Amino acid sequence: MKRAYNFNAGPSALPLPVLEKAQAEFINYNSTGMSVMELSHRSKDFEQILENAKNLLKELLDIPDTYEILFLQGGASLQFSMVPMNFLGTDQTAAYALTGSWSEKALKEAKKEGKTAVAASTSEGKYRSIPKQADIILPEEDIAYLHITSNNTIYGTQWHEYPSFEGVDLIADMSSDILCKKIDINQFSLIYAGAQKNLGPSGVTLVILKKELLDRIPDNLPTMLDYRTHVKNNSLYHTPPTFGIYMLSLVLEWVKEQGGVDAIQKHNEHKASLLYECMELYPDFYRPHADKDSRSIMNVTFTLPNEELTKSFLQQAKEKGFVGLAGHRSVGGCRASIYNAVPLEACEALASFMKEFRQANVTVSEI
Repeated sequence: MKRAYNFNAGPSALPLPVLEKAQAEFINYNSTGMSVMELSHRSKDFEQILENAKNLLKELLDIPDTYEILFLQGGASLQFSMVPMNFLGTDQTAAYALTGSWSEKALKEAKKEGKTAVAASTSEGKYRSIPKQADIILPEEDIAYLHITSNNTIYGTQWHEYPSFEGVDLIADMSSDILCKKIDINQFSLIYAGAQKNLGPSGVTLVILKKELLDRIPDNLPTMLDYRTHVKNNSLYHTPPTFGIYMLSLVLEWVKEQGGVDAIQKHNEHKASLLYECMELYPDFYRPHADKDSRSIMNVTFTLPNEELTKSFLQQAKEKGFVGLAGHRSVGGCRASIYNAVPLEACEALASFMKEFRQANVTVSEI
């Protein structure tokens, strides 16, 4: 069977070896005579899956024992509310760096819970860039935390250096770039990420948080929206997304087999360079949305000279087996989401097609 060149923004490509292993174990996991989806979440077999996932995350991201690892539901969108509900005190201000639609949504939810401030924003430049440290102005009030969105899928921008302020907790939505590159986990007080980009299928949300944060949580929260509930119960307070966690553990095993995050980062940078080089080679035909120093290695966004060429590009790409290349409706143009599981061959094929399409249409674009 020929696999599609899957550039979907999410849910996105999963590693083929992971899918094949899941297929082989689908109806009989670990000689239980049951699918993972049929296992009790209280069973030893599933507890082993859960612990394996946690241990692999600790190893791959070098997470110290001062952090908790949780597997929740509700996606990053629920975290937009849970974070301020748990950590935005009555007399505090939560600071947000706006770099795209998802950070805007996070801020919107935080405003419902307490006082907020925009510490930086690149909206006036149509979110083409990431703020520098010097661009971030923190409020003078008692700061609960600084929130960033580490990668912006719609606009194709990514933080390459994270902001750091003494005594200020940094919280990051890493849904679309976690595990794509090496990070220093100690820079962050809390990281959350929907799984459907680099971690596994949709339905699981990873949360990594410093244990010391738990002391700040008020006692009047709904049980399910209190991080302490899930810490005390090892993410098993209620029935978790068992199959999703199983798939996540297989993806983590695959990352380890590739050589870990360092090897994955080199692979991702090479994939991205193939596409950005096309834009450098043909700057009047393929125009990147993001400024060069803010370009994402996960989401490559670009436009063509006109709408007619864009439609033709997307149609011909579809006929050649490329999936998910249309840009987000708010930006238009094209977007190639090249998450960890997107193979090098797919990016090579896309780069080749981009060159061929430009050659065939350069006269049209110049008219």
